[in-house]
Amino acid sequence: MSMGKSLPHDAAPLHVTGQARYVDDIPLPANALHLAFGLSTVAHGDILSIDLSAVRAASGVVAVYAAEDFDHVPDCSPSLGDEPLVATGKVHFVGQPIFIVVAESHHAARRAARLGRVEYRELPALLTVDDALAANSRFENGPVIWTKGDTAAAIASAPHQVEGRFEVGGQEHFYLEGQVAACLPQDGGDMVVLSSTQHPTEIQHKVAHALHLPMSAVRVEVRRMGGGFGGKESQGNWLAIACAVAATRTGRPCKMRYDRDDDMVITGKRHDLRILYRAGFDDQGKLTGVEFSHLFRCGWSMDLSLPVADRAMLHADNAYHLPAVRIESHRLKTNTTSATAFRGFGGPQGVIGIERVMDHIAHRLALDPLDVRRANFYRAMVEAPGASPPDPEDISAEKTGQGEGDLTSRGRAVSVGSHALAADGAVQTTPFHMPVEDFVLHELTAELEQTSDYRARRAAIADWNAASPVLKRGIALTPVKFGISFTLTHLNQAGALVHVYQDGSILLNHGGTEMGQGLFQKVAQVVAGVFGVDPAAVKITATDTAKVPNTSATAASSGSDLNGKAAKAAAETVRDRMAAFIAEKHQVPVDKVRFQDGMVRVAGEEYAFERVAAWAYQARVSLSSTGFYATPKITWDRVRGQGRPFLYFAYGAAVTEVVIDTLTGENRILRADILHDTGTSLNPILDIGQVEGAYVQGAGWLTTEELVWDGKGRLTTHAPSTYKIPACSDRPRMFNVALWDRPNREDSIGKSKAVGEPPFMLGISALYALSDAVAACGDGAYSALDAPATAERVLDAVNRVRGDV
Repeated sequence: MSMGKSLPHDAAPLHVTGQARYVDDIPLPANALHLAFGLSTVAHGDILSIDLSAVRAASGVVAVYAAEDFDHVPDCSPSLGDEPLVATGKVHFVGQPIFIVVAESHHAARRAARLGRVEYRELPALLTVDDALAANSRFENGPVIWTKGDTAAAIASAPHQVEGRFEVGGQEHFYLEGQVAACLPQDGGDMVVLSSTQHPTEIQHKVAHALHLPMSAVRVEVRRMGGGFGGKESQGNWLAIACAVAATRTGRPCKMRYDRDDDMVITGKRHDLRILYRAGFDDQGKLTGVEFSHLFRCGWSMDLSLPVADRAMLHADNAYHLPAVRIESHRLKTNTTSATAFRGFGGPQGVIGIERVMDHIAHRLALDPLDVRRANFYRAMVEAPGASPPDPEDISAEKTGQGEGDLTSRGRAVSVGSHALAADGAVQTTPFHMPVEDFVLHELTAELEQTSDYRARRAAIADWNAASPVLKRGIALTPVKFGISFTLTHLNQAGALVHVYQDGSILLNHGGTEMGQGLFQKVAQVVAGVFGVDPAAVKITATDTAKVPNTSATAASSGSDLNGKAAKAAAETVRDRMAAFIAEKHQVPVDKVRFQDGMVRVAGEEYAFERVAAWAYQARVSLSSTGFYATPKITWDRVRGQGRPFLYFAYGAAVTEVVIDTLTGENRILRADILHDTGTSLNPILDIGQVEGAYVQGAGWLTTEELVWDGKGRLTTHAPSTYKIPACSDRPRMFNVALWDRPNREDSIGKSKAVGEPPFMLGISALYALSDAVAACGDGAYSALDAPATAERVLDAVNRVRGDV
């Protein structure tokens, strides 16, 4: 058995020894050139003149390209076609590329790029959502509005109401490897592109378009990325297109990478937004109606803002049944860098809004926030978790069981028993009218509440706070319900290629990309399970558009679901051919053949897998196959906001305990307890790593990671010295993580569930633990803590609840 085993990341030894090769490590021919952009220094303005004479005369410069050097400036946008490679007469944000320098070295290109002289006529810059609203500057003609029920009446007739305004900041991806690409011109004008991208097919499409070539003339290869987090879904287009154009014009290989400061200035971030809310509820805190307005600051171009804002609307309910709801979403166009995909893809922005409502209601009623959350949960799933029908018998003898239980937990018991609940009525639906049929948070939350000792700790914290005038503690338990699938339906597909060589070795290629998350290892385990061999026998190869075409981005937490299924289909085709061959040889039915433990067993005989492969080759049996998978059951009408955009939901919950210094606002996360739903995990240790990292990244978004633009639209937090991601010392001192190891009721790969994005939202519990600590400083006012809850914002909130301001 290989699926379900806690195996190390396939490249872990290479990572820790520095031998893993990234794009910037790949040797290029000696005549390779290097590129850099000349960037805008104003947020909005007409370009009156460009003097590039000093740039062209600089040492090492081979060529310089501005808009006038193109018949048609190539477009870099993943959506609307509104991102010219270089500015065409007007600039729209500080950091927009205006010209391209091609030089003999990276440093020569960067030095020369600073010599350009651009004269502007500055125009008024829209920098905030208020600016954009006042100017009616937006994408789409107006706000997108979804409704369910009579929300206004439901709120007006409720015994209690709350309303508020919530500012939520953006987030820098801060991948370890910055944006980078290299292009190698080939015979006949073809191009090979090496790119640090989550979306090789997007790069292929954009480069082919820029060079006026068919996609078949462009090959994109991605072995690995040093992190992506969504920041390499569309932002790599600029570098790849620039290199491809320069390589075509010079006939020499070209490479481009951003230095960290340029990377942070040029590239998009997580969307920041303002959330306005109004809610009505009863004495137990159960919602009767809720209204949200999302004011998204999207930046200067559309990029992926529409689907990001859509997903925020799709997750505005999180774990809660909203009988009457109105969600209004404004996608506002501003003169700032274009916001883009980031882990969760708008989901966290939707989830945090409803969690704010729950926190506010609990404060108004003086109830435990967990009781308010639980009162609003969706009804439990009809059957107990794991009650889905068993898989049909598999000739690989692969078992998709519970995995190695002791490896699903760190620092706590794996399970405290079953708490399956019967449904108490009809299935409830989301604000977009999708039935919620797999809801497990009643059971999961009960287990976490017990194993984390939540109730006793809350009481102890209250006693501690009463005796501590300066330091105050807080605790919060928040849940997550996250939909899994691309909301753009046609992206829910994947392909794979599997070869078995005559010596029994196996080669695997698929459309997913590896950015450190362990996707390649998981898919290799799937293929190994089909053939009944050790995963080490499966050779994992670089993602390559010439091997598997028309790939979707490795995003939406879909990497294992899509590519695992496609690889399984390809491997099963080859295995079944081998089985049919050996069954005929022994005159037995095919279902009597077993592939297990590196052996093929048939008719009382046992042969090594490699021996059967050699026999099949000699018998002219094809040992290569493609595989394909398309996610079933998906239907989505984006305009109406109705349908089933997700195959299933992934769930989780986290308890976070914090302490704040009321004199300075300084704060620390003391402890985190997490129970997360991964279905039947394909690789528990990799999934635990994903949960741990996602929680810390989510907590960083809401505490220390503050993006600041000045009044001229310049990003002032453009380096590690001014932008603070969580360090190792910022992790919880006590960090208990366990997996909710119950099979997915849907037919996912190995009955697993996606784990890339859902646990990011577990970090939301850190913000509401801080809110709880701040509330302990006063006796009435709600803390209304904005995000990120930096020390300054925490101190301001403490002063507010004390009535000092």
